[in-house]
Amino acid sequence: MGNSNSKAEKIKNFDPNGVGLKNGHFIGLPFEEQDAQIVLLPVPWDVTVSYGAGTATGPANILEASPQLDLYDPDVPEAWKMGLFMRQPDESWLHRSQELRPGAARYIEQLEEGLPVDEATLTHINKACTELKAWVKAETTALLEQGKAVGIVGGEHSVPLGFLEALSERHPGFGVLQIDAHMDLRAAYEGFTYSHASIFYNALRLEGLAQLTQVGIRDYCEAEAQLARQDSRCAVFFNHDLNRRAFEGATWADLCREMVDTLPEKVYISFDIDGLLPELCPHTGTPVPGGLTFDQAIYLLQTVVESGHTIIGFDLCETAGHPHEWDANVGARVLYKLANLMGKSQGLQTG
Repeated sequence: MGNSNSKAEKIKNFDPNGVGLKNGHFIGLPFEEQDAQIVLLPVPWDVTVSYGAGTATGPANILEASPQLDLYDPDVPEAWKMGLFMRQPDESWLHRSQELRPGAARYIEQLEEGLPVDEATLTHINKACTELKAWVKAETTALLEQGKAVGIVGGEHSVPLGFLEALSERHPGFGVLQIDAHMDLRAAYEGFTYSHASIFYNALRLEGLAQLTQVGIRDYCEAEAQLARQDSRCAVFFNHDLNRRAFEGATWADLCREMVDTLPEKVYISFDIDGLLPELCPHTGTPVPGGLTFDQAIYLLQTVVESGHTIIGFDLCETAGHPHEWDANVGARVLYKLANLMGKSQGLQTG
């Protein structure tokens, strides 16, 4: 017999067809972390962004916008019953991000204007980024050890590296599917060891990472393209190539199968929201013309799961913060689909 606090009772008493509850939970769901099979870890951090700031409050913006989503998912009809919980963004890391960002912005301005830079500021920020990476690794490791399926909600795109380190140790031979406008293969971009533009340069140094497949890429430098050509683990599906092949008759289904065929059985999804058309995320930090439609991105994720791959984790990064509700609306929908498909791929129970 369960008590009123049991997961079974919460499912029984919750109306998935009712008004979205503003109860501080993602999409107004009734679960706490202990009930949930899927836990979303917000990382409110945007210290190293090189263009537009504001994604540190992206997780809170997504959480606030989420209750107006409907719960039914045709891919996983009772997905909400798996139990999905998103933590509140950690206030200490948000405060630290806001404290460090002005110094980072001044340092970047000095670089761009060819002025002498403040090396002490750079050292201080790199130290803080190292500490954040260790925190993310510790938090995600603890959740994985509890048997949770885990997703990261950024923040800038540097934040998942600690999670990738944790997964590398648990799942050697895994692959990453990266949906993004950028390659993020720059070595310590602008001097920041853990820059948002360096996430996959750093990830390729993980022994457990066997494959990096990048989709939607349309803004990159020559050094990044050369690195990808030289590393046999990299497969890049540039936006202009995908469009050219579509114009010449290739279907999106054919292209998605080709992308997914590059991946090993265990897959991590890294979803930078600027991989989508900029009208879907106009206030993200580095929007770029072109990109995937919402439906193209979802079809690609569906293909991953329908092809028999297991999603071992994911991140959604670079969603704009307050007051940009449209960006949060789109971000919440991507996040829910990522969580549901991860649960489906892992065989999580809807009940």
